[in-house]
Amino acid sequence: MKQIRISSTDRVFVLTGAGISAESGLATFRASDGLWAGYRLEDVCTPDAWERDPAQVWKFYSARRAAASVAKPNPAHIALAEMEASLGDRYFLCTQNVDSLHEQAGSRNLVHMHGMLNQSRCEDLCGVAPVHDTRVYESFDQVGFCKCGARLRPHIVFFGETPLDMPRIQSEIDQASVMIVVGTSGSVYPAASFVNWARLNKARTIYIGPEAPLNAGAFTNVIEGKAGEVLPGLFLVE
Repeated sequence: MKQIRISSTDRVFVLTGAGISAESGLATFRASDGLWAGYRLEDVCTPDAWERDPAQVWKFYSARRAAASVAKPNPAHIALAEMEASLGDRYFLCTQNVDSLHEQAGSRNLVHMHGMLNQSRCEDLCGVAPVHDTRVYESFDQVGFCKCGARLRPHIVFFGETPLDMPRIQSEIDQASVMIVVGTSGSVYPAASFVNWARLNKARTIYIGPEAPLNAGAFTNVIEGKAGEVLPGLFLVE
């Protein structure tokens, strides 16, 4: 496959989705049957679900923590970390994933727009920062409380909630001359709009994934294949 050149003046914005983590054995966000690891999304990933049955929500995310704890970065995660090492502050990564595989691979300049699985936060958003929390709760009674007295909930952006760090994400897209999107379906907004925002600034836009995304027409290049096989060696960084 012909290499794609990243010049000495390019600024690169990378967006990753569930596809890159799937290659490390983690379940993708949506399955064809509308279930997520055997659960309806409405029962585990909405504000209403939390209000109705927080114990069920914690049961689901505890299981996800258990799965994530044994997952390892794959060659795609490593290739992106190596790109960051080459580009320095001309590189920025935004991931829709809530696992820590990018960090484990060595990525540092990144944001998790949908939150992080290894953190918990106050359910009332009292202002106390999210806390590091990798515990797999066997019962809801084990779940702790915030300093303010409210219950801790997973630091995950539920459906209907605003993604995190959007002002910074917008700023980074505005500065980017190259956008690389890896392993996302193009169906979840606002992330699916990022490629269009980048094109407003005439950025080159490259998609990598096992199949074309729903917004494939917005990309300069669409490269179909597993990210772990395609990404290593694909980009020539000057």
